Amino acid sequence: MLLFISGTELIFIFFIVLLVFGADKIPSIAKTLAKGVTQVRNATNEIKSEIQKSVDSKDPQRSVGKEIKKQVDKVKDDFDELTDSIKRDL
Repeated sequence: MLLFISGTELIFIFFIVLLVFGADKIPSIAKTLAKGVTQVRNATNEIKSEIQKSVDSKDPQRSVGKEIKKQVDKVKDDFDELTDSIKRDL
């Protein structure tokens, strides 16, 4: 959405908003917009997690595979830390 709006156009839009609402209302408008964006983002994340849960419940092998991959990655990280500490000691 903002990809096709230049800096000059943004300044012009801000100037119009300043004229219409006044300088004292802009912070409250921005705060309200920020709350709205946060609520939309949270709702989107909840929907994504619900979809992921439903997919995982239909395919239990996938969730088990992800858990195994996490554990393998953790072991790799621990092993890398161990080898780094050994190299430092030498």
